[in-house]
Amino acid sequence: MSDQPKFVIEHLSVTYEDGTEPLRDVSLTIYANEITVLFGPAGGGKSTLLRTLNRLNDLVDGVRIEGRVLLDGQDIYAPGVDVTALRRRVGMVFAVPVVLPMSIRQNLTYGLELAGVRDRARLEAAVERSLKQAALWDEIKDRLDDPATALSGGQQQRLCLARVLALEPEVILLDEPTSGLDPISTAKVEGSLQELKRDYTIVIVPHSIQQAARIADRAAFILQGELIEHGLGRELFTRPKDKRTEDYVTGRFG
Repeated sequence: MSDQPKFVIEHLSVTYEDGTEPLRDVSLTIYANEITVLFGPAGGGKSTLLRTLNRLNDLVDGVRIEGRVLLDGQDIYAPGVDVTALRRRVGMVFAVPVVLPMSIRQNLTYGLELAGVRDRARLEAAVERSLKQAALWDEIKDRLDDPATALSGGQQQRLCLARVLALEPEVILLDEPTSGLDPISTAKVEGSLQELKRDYTIVIVPHSIQQAARIADRAAFILQGELIEHGLGRELFTRPKDKRTEDYVTGRFG
């Protein structure tokens, strides 16, 4: 387990224009080279918390964010922060895979080319590396010029993961990345994450409590905008300290 903080979240509150408050006074440390799981009932603020880590909530009209979010000690909400650069450091994979209407290869090189990379050898190396990291290379290495839309749902989701990895971020955020996948594809994604944490910090909203328990190095239980409890995954899922966590983990509600 790591003792190196990657993100330090201090008294974070998020309020929308209509007055709803999806997060209230959340303080949490996310450690480098670990899988941190954010879990709890739907609508509790997990995805909002995930999106504060790369400032995707900026895209919501009238959102107000209080508190601090430190990445390697730097406040990502400080004036003058380059949000585009931040989102390269902190990549995001969503629940529904959205592949670009181009070839598999172009899906992976597009972001790098936008960032100014022109060296073909470097682009090809990034394609192979990212597909291997996403456990997809062996399945599609002979089809890189096929349209990405021809891939299965599970393959498209791993392509979206590879697309984030091609940019070599430091942190990968995943919002229910296996919610639409079959058990075999889910196992492949989970296996990839266990390998990837050697080089990346991973924060994930899982699609089930079972998945949360399988993959969490550390976990945080979020209920109605509040951080109820957080700690080592193996302890939180077997010996939770808070009755509300215990009730949720054992299926009494949620």
